[in-house]
Amino acid sequence: MNKFAVYLHIYTKMKNRVSRQLAIKQIITSSEIRSQDELLVKLHAQGFDLTQATLSRDLKALKVAKVPSGDLGYMYVIPEGMNVESRDASDEVNFLADGFRDLSFSGNLAVMRTRPGYASSIAAVLDNAEPYEILGSIAGDDTILLVMREGVSPRDLKNSLVLIMPKLQDKIGK
Repeated sequence: MNKFAVYLHIYTKMKNRVSRQLAIKQIITSSEIRSQDELLVKLHAQGFDLTQATLSRDLKALKVAKVPSGDLGYMYVIPEGMNVESRDASDEVNFLADGFRDLSFSGNLAVMRTRPGYASSIAAVLDNAEPYEILGSIAGDDTILLVMREGVSPRDLKNSLVLIMPKLQDKIGK
């Protein structure tokens, strides 16, 4: 395989991961899922071809938990849906999303505007998450320059940002 084919293969796998994890979050938050088998069936119905082992890794990456659900046993939940008393680092990351203002694109560059003082913290969160879609970032006081990998679309970047900071879902647009 030549270098381009290798990069294309890696990019395709990463793109599928982001889409798949967004679908997992959507399914779990919109219905009561009691087992990985049940979740696999719903994912296959949406066109995702994955194994139980891949699903387990995705559930771990998304920090999905199983909680008691009355007499019906247990069900999966996304941490953002849990009680506010269980504050952790993901709550702080979501708090940072409140500073987001807008996102613009030009070629493989994205410019994220924030409220004053938020840019460096949001950039640090993005850098620590090391998403495949972002090569690097430069932050000022209220602006972040994101350099996207070749072939990454604005939609791919938006999906990746929502995985890292779920509260961006309603702010970032499609």
